[in-house]
Amino acid sequence: MIRRPIVAVIGNAKATPAQCALAEELGRLLVEHGCRVLTGGLGGVMEAASRGARRASNRSDGDVIGILPGDDAAFANEFVDIAIPSGMGFARNVLIVRTAAAVIAVGGGAGTLSEIAHAWQADRIIVVLPAEGISGEFGGRALDDRPRPPILKALSARSAVELVIESLGARHSG
Repeated sequence: MIRRPIVAVIGNAKATPAQCALAEELGRLLVEHGCRVLTGGLGGVMEAASRGARRASNRSDGDVIGILPGDDAAFANEFVDIAIPSGMGFARNVLIVRTAAAVIAVGGGAGTLSEIAHAWQADRIIVVLPAEGISGEFGGRALDDRPRPPILKALSARSAVELVIESLGARHSG
């Protein structure tokens, strides 16, 4: 059985309309390219990516996953198919990154920064978009001297998804 790749979309819980539009397009395009979408399950960028994934023409049940910080699945945004209550607060960021094959960051603050750092340490594919917030700070950079490619920078949702798909293919063919 071939498993579909899981891609995390991370960013602000209180997002701008521009960040939400970008995240929604990311969610839709990821599912249309055969991926599942993973978020922190709450509002803002997380909800927008989940909504976009739900709007994909080829969506099926289970394509939208949310790993929540609290103990109650009822707090997941309405677009999440599979809500996983972690009871771990911000420590759930590690679960999000370890579950995903790739991470795409849209804006964000300290929580998004921690996810980017965890993704770097876990050798995940990381793509950042130049949206207001922390994500725009890291494109093309390495976080330390680990022997791995730098963080990838995309200028649009479409180019971010293309970078992820290309990078996933390169990892699995090499």
